[in-house]
Amino acid sequence: MPKFVYAFSEGNKDLKDLLGGKGANLAEMTNLGLPVPPGFTITTEACRRFLSGGAVPGGLWEEVEDHLRAMEEKMGKRLGAARDPLLVSVRSGAKFSMPGMMETVLNVGLNDRSVHGLAEEAGDERFAWDSYRRLIQMFGRTVLGIGGDRFEEAIEEAKRHKGVSSDLGLTAADFHHLVEVFKGIVKDETGEDFPYDPRRQLRMAVEAVFDSWNAPRAIVYRRQERIPADLGTAVNVVAMVFGNLGMDSGTGVAFTRDPGSGRRGVYGDYLQNAQGEDVVAGIRNTIALQELQTIDPASYRELLAIMRTLEDHYRDLCDIEFTIERGRLWMLQTRVGKRTAEAAFRIATELADQGLIDMDEAVRRVSGDQLAQLMFPRFAAHDDMRPITRGMNASPGAAVGRAVFGSERAEELAGRGEDVILVRRETTPDDLAGMIAARGVLTSRGGKTSHAAVVARGMGKTCVCGAEELDVDVKERRFTAPGGVVVEEGDVISIDGTTGEVYRGEVSVVDSPVVRYFEGTGDLGDDLIQAVHRIMTHADERRRLGVRANADTPEDAGRARRFGAEGIGLCRTEHMFLGERRRLVEDLILAVSGEERQAALDALEPLQRSDFAGIFAAMDGLPVTVRLIDPPLHEFLPDITALSVQVALAGKDASDRDRRLLAAVRRLHEQNPMLGLRGVRLGLVIPGLFAMQVRAIAEAAAERRAAGGDPRAEIMIPLVGAVQELEQVRDEAARILTETGVEAAIGTMIEVPRAALTAGRIAEAARFFSFGTNDLTQMTWGFSRDDVEGAFFSRYLELGVFGVSPFESIDREGVGRLMSIAVAEGRATRPDLKIGICGEHGGDPESVRFCHEIGLDYVSCSPFRVPVARLEAARGALARGESDSR
Repeated sequence: MPKFVYAFSEGNKDLKDLLGGKGANLAEMTNLGLPVPPGFTITTEACRRFLSGGAVPGGLWEEVEDHLRAMEEKMGKRLGAARDPLLVSVRSGAKFSMPGMMETVLNVGLNDRSVHGLAEEAGDERFAWDSYRRLIQMFGRTVLGIGGDRFEEAIEEAKRHKGVSSDLGLTAADFHHLVEVFKGIVKDETGEDFPYDPRRQLRMAVEAVFDSWNAPRAIVYRRQERIPADLGTAVNVVAMVFGNLGMDSGTGVAFTRDPGSGRRGVYGDYLQNAQGEDVVAGIRNTIALQELQTIDPASYRELLAIMRTLEDHYRDLCDIEFTIERGRLWMLQTRVGKRTAEAAFRIATELADQGLIDMDEAVRRVSGDQLAQLMFPRFAAHDDMRPITRGMNASPGAAVGRAVFGSERAEELAGRGEDVILVRRETTPDDLAGMIAARGVLTSRGGKTSHAAVVARGMGKTCVCGAEELDVDVKERRFTAPGGVVVEEGDVISIDGTTGEVYRGEVSVVDSPVVRYFEGTGDLGDDLIQAVHRIMTHADERRRLGVRANADTPEDAGRARRFGAEGIGLCRTEHMFLGERRRLVEDLILAVSGEERQAALDALEPLQRSDFAGIFAAMDGLPVTVRLIDPPLHEFLPDITALSVQVALAGKDASDRDRRLLAAVRRLHEQNPMLGLRGVRLGLVIPGLFAMQVRAIAEAAAERRAAGGDPRAEIMIPLVGAVQELEQVRDEAARILTETGVEAAIGTMIEVPRAALTAGRIAEAARFFSFGTNDLTQMTWGFSRDDVEGAFFSRYLELGVFGVSPFESIDREGVGRLMSIAVAEGRATRPDLKIGICGEHGGDPESVRFCHEIGLDYVSCSPFRVPVARLEAARGALARGESDSR
């Protein structure tokens, strides 16, 4: 029979899969000799068996009982005893941190008898009854499923009756009364009495924590953070230590570095006479951790020493929860802390400077998503605008949107494409969906360790919290700022997560300093820019994958090169047929003779040649892969409905050209253009079209070479499904290249499943492959992205059919398998076959790492995402130990 329960002394930080992050780290701190309350961890395997079978696995309660008895012996107390009772907390703890997403129950073991023993032992009746009401409140909400509002309303009524604004103003008698009220709520809502048996409380709490793994907010969070759904959560049962025993007690959260900026120092929040949930819930505003030095100097010194120990041991920023019980410090949790993108880059390079990690590890410690966040715009200088208030700069960035006061409203408006800012007194886990939908989060309560701050940082969302001067009225859907400034729901506000400033109205934005750095105009003296520069320089030395850009104009090509692109992996020629040139395409379609068709092609060729000349100049010395025209021709024609109405209204006065054009539009109209006359099929059906494009490419390259340049053209044939199609176009293109004396590799896009499955044959006629993963995904799944993303993707994500949209990240099992087959069979035919990717997945961090794994030579993405791809290419190499010095 497997072992389901581990004492803290039996585990370590490397057992996160089994013990969850919290349990593994509690074990590690115990082994380091730090002051951790006694306890044990129920494994994730027990949770998985519970969730799959609907009941706890056999033998679990016997193991729990053995460990509970050992805890009782160590503490010299008995769970729920009438005198000096042992109380325990029951806390979730998955492998990956999911702040506030799952459940905790404190003070398990209290009942009508043990509450008196607790009061006698603590010498404080108020504390004992407060602890009891907390148990019933948390147990009722978490285990029994009672809405938390009923308990909160009862507390608010008690405070109104007493004439106080804080829980601290309530007496022992008030809490005794609340206990009776809360027990009545439990009876009213469930039809049963609150369970008094301590061991029954424990068992029910453990099962509730197991169940919370599949709570709606936990599912939403896992989807957002791409956490696998089959991990399960461990459960930690820990002897209670109390921060609510008076003003010489308290609870807090500390960071070994600022999670917002990454700078070294003492950061965190502390709350006297409080339990841990009070800090993260933002119910009372905390004080800065530094103030603990005055309140309790001995505990403060001990805490600082432990913080140094943990950072050196974990070699990273540590997030710490602690409690002080009448002057004695207890460590309740540590984990590698969530941080902003800015902090991630600073911390990685500073730890390398300290010798705690090397630069390879520094590259592993940051991500492409974080780099992309650093490239988001910032607020411009706004001398003409003054903030209406300031809060804590909890998560940096610039966010502008309509103020909304509820999660559902945030989702609704964001679903319509509107930018919103979620405004709350404080957020709770139930607000997660709204936080995901919003551009940013603003709260009037809570500190840098509140739920809003921690979750926003983890998601890279802009957040200003603890803006105390705001009077947030959720019911009326408005807030009032100092000076009587009222912001109603729907009004536009701007929040600056870097400074904590809040503005009424829209503040303009400018490029971030990191974007200016990539453009070559940034301030190299800035420590953040230095950190980015060092990591990107090392990443370029370590990556094997090349990085190119998708660019169709000289301007885009120039920016891509400044951002580090090593060529163009996709130059779309269809964009060159729009605007004033559309009429020439119409002439081509309306041509009824070979002479008319050639005249239209002759008019288009010099325009195309000029386009290519500019791109070759911008990318001189680097490869430029030009894709011949891909979309169906009807996309370059007027809308069939609009043109039909125009001709019908004109009647006899309709021009001959409009009549002929309408006939052509009707002739070319397709029910499913994605699967119709496009790509290589156009080149074979319309004589001279591809030849014109190839000649324009060749002549532009020849002109560039004559001017002393070094053009490196590559010609890519789209939508090939059979080698015979490619051979037809290749032979004609090769003839033109020979005539012009230009060398250019000829290859194809792999975007049709059949092409991937017959890659061995196609490689006989191709010098290179480039995966067009947008179309390959559509054709593999059998749906059109434009039609289905808004129709049913959200439902598929809810049901778990998708973990993430296959258009956002490569579907490894389907599309990825086709890619792997094409790579293997293509190189079996042509070992020197160059293979890349030019779909939008080329800038997705997870997809870039996959491309490294299957042996591609390069990825190509939008110019803005080139730095992200460079970084992720290195991380992919380092993760597999395959990095090469470039």
